[in-house]
Amino acid sequence: MLMPTILTALAAAYLAAGLVFFARRRPDYRHRRDTISELGETGSRDQRVVALAWFLPIGLVLLLVAGLLRSHAPATSMLALAIAIGYLGAAAFPCDPGSPLAGSWRQSFHNLAGGIEYVGGGFALVTLARDLGAPFQIAGFVVLGAGIALTVLPSASMRGAIQRIAELCLFGGLACAAWRVAA
Repeated sequence: MLMPTILTALAAAYLAAGLVFFARRRPDYRHRRDTISELGETGSRDQRVVALAWFLPIGLVLLLVAGLLRSHAPATSMLALAIAIGYLGAAAFPCDPGSPLAGSWRQSFHNLAGGIEYVGGGFALVTLARDLGAPFQIAGFVVLGAGIALTVLPSASMRGAIQRIAELCLFGGLACAAWRVAA
């Protein structure tokens, strides 16, 4: 079953392309400093297109991946589901400007979805390490650590870089685990 691997790779490529495209449309955006969600924050000129044409398709594709893997690779399915919830939550609940830790009700739901992505994704990676090896455990701890860092350091100048590392671990871990299921 190669389809989950292909869909994960397509979602990751679409995420990367969107990062380049939407960041160029916002001259004050810095990848190292700013979170991905800030590209579609409430009131931004790209709020709707980021939510509906970028976050939503990524979330839906990963939801499909979770469904395809559910019966024969439950831990990999849970990883895909955790990431999907993060992106679907970002689509449904755009962050407040600057994506603060505390803010409007919408920001609270946005943060909840992100928390599910990082905590659920981190634990799924650690669970996958039992069968797939230490790199998955390391990736899981990196994701969990990033989730903590993003909570403890809400205004840090490295928030964007921390988030990019976590997303790389999540998407990379999902692609590798899905590949192993297909092999």
